[in-house]
Amino acid sequence: MRHPYILCACFAGVIAVAGCAEKNANDTVERAFEDVDVVDATNLTDVMLTVADPNEAVTYFERAAAKDPTRIDHARGLASSLIRAKRVTEGVIAWEKVTKMKDATSDDSVELADALIRAGDWAKAEKVLNAVPPTHETFKRYRLAALVADSKQQWKKADSFYETAVGLTTTPASVMNNWGYSKLTRGEYKDAERLFSDAIRSDPNLFTAKNNLVLARAAQRDYTLPVIKMTQSERAQLLHTMALSAVKRGDVETGKGLLREAIDTHPQHFEAAVRSLRALENQSG
Repeated sequence: MRHPYILCACFAGVIAVAGCAEKNANDTVERAFEDVDVVDATNLTDVMLTVADPNEAVTYFERAAAKDPTRIDHARGLASSLIRAKRVTEGVIAWEKVTKMKDATSDDSVELADALIRAGDWAKAEKVLNAVPPTHETFKRYRLAALVADSKQQWKKADSFYETAVGLTTTPASVMNNWGYSKLTRGEYKDAERLFSDAIRSDPNLFTAKNNLVLARAAQRDYTLPVIKMTQSERAQLLHTMALSAVKRGDVETGKGLLREAIDTHPQHFEAAVRSLRALENQSG
């Protein structure tokens, strides 16, 4: 008589095991989809931080941060995107919020200092950088420290920070350009010329350094273009820069000649150079 009960118990056990197996299978599937979502979200975050339209990235991270305010990566993404979108005031507020979060790091403080410099608040940026532990030795920390020292005309400190920053990166062109510009403003034209040349060797496409190099040479009344890689359009623009520098130093006839050369060199109509030349000819006439 007990066989039917045993059979029922066995059958119930089979059902229970089958139910557990089905539940485990569902859990596995759900976890797999969660993993995919995490990967997709990570990829989307990377896209938003690099190639996406900055204002679209702001909207994305605003939603993400509102959904989970404890996620520091979303708060960082929002702060970075606001800076990329040139919404600097909002960016400063966002980075200040990040630095107060539980998992904030020294890098976050450095990013706040960067935002403050962009906002023109040099004094507060200096305080933030000074509060970063000295053991946190990164390229960006020293580059910003150099800029702050420059703003206070503390040239020895600036040179020391620039030199350290150059040694902490494999792509030093931009900081060499900043350092060169610092030297240019001090009137140390030879050193500036050297640093701009170094920056161009590091990044042959950095037009700002090319333009600054021409300014450094023109400041020494050297009105010949440096032997560097340049497009025809860049050559015309550099000639234009050199011409204006020559005029500023009183070498008006030299400036006119350089403007004519710039106009002839440019592959298209060079309106800015034409206007400059016309203005000079009207003055002399």
